[in-house]
Amino acid sequence: MADRHSIQAQAQRVSTTRPGGGGGGPTGGGDGGSVLLKRIQDHAPNSTQVVGLLTLVISGGILLFLTGLTLTATVLGLIFFTPLIILSSPIWVPAGTVLFIAIAGFLSMTGFGVSLLAVCSWMYKYFRGRHPPGSDRVDYARSRIADTASHMKDYAREYGGYLQSKVKDAAPGA
Repeated sequence: MADRHSIQAQAQRVSTTRPGGGGGGPTGGGDGGSVLLKRIQDHAPNSTQVVGLLTLVISGGILLFLTGLTLTATVLGLIFFTPLIILSSPIWVPAGTVLFIAIAGFLSMTGFGVSLLAVCSWMYKYFRGRHPPGSDRVDYARSRIADTASHMKDYAREYGGYLQSKVKDAAPGA
């Protein structure tokens, strides 16, 4: 950054000492080469940008080399170990299947256990009145269910009597 400032300051000093401002245009004395040189110097990278670019290129080269090395090792390993894998596959397939089922069962039971522990903890806090997260939604749902049940009971009483009277009208001896 300091390099750029010093170049700009130097170019400005040169342009102010020349007659006509050193514009390089048709009235500036035909100094078009200095304008081009100034533009190139203004857009030149500073030392920090050059070091960053070199770091990027070197790191990219190392990672590319390691990628090729890994790919080569994988292919060679498959070439050398494929016969052994094929010959021993009657052992590996059932063992792998049993191992997969055992691990899946263990992980699912562990997950269910953790879920059960979380639910029991939440219920304990809820019933103790400590208001765990979401308890307000449970209370709201409970009140809505109770209100709906009460309305349905009133509705059944109201229209139940209405239906009873209609049945007596239809069948007077019933």
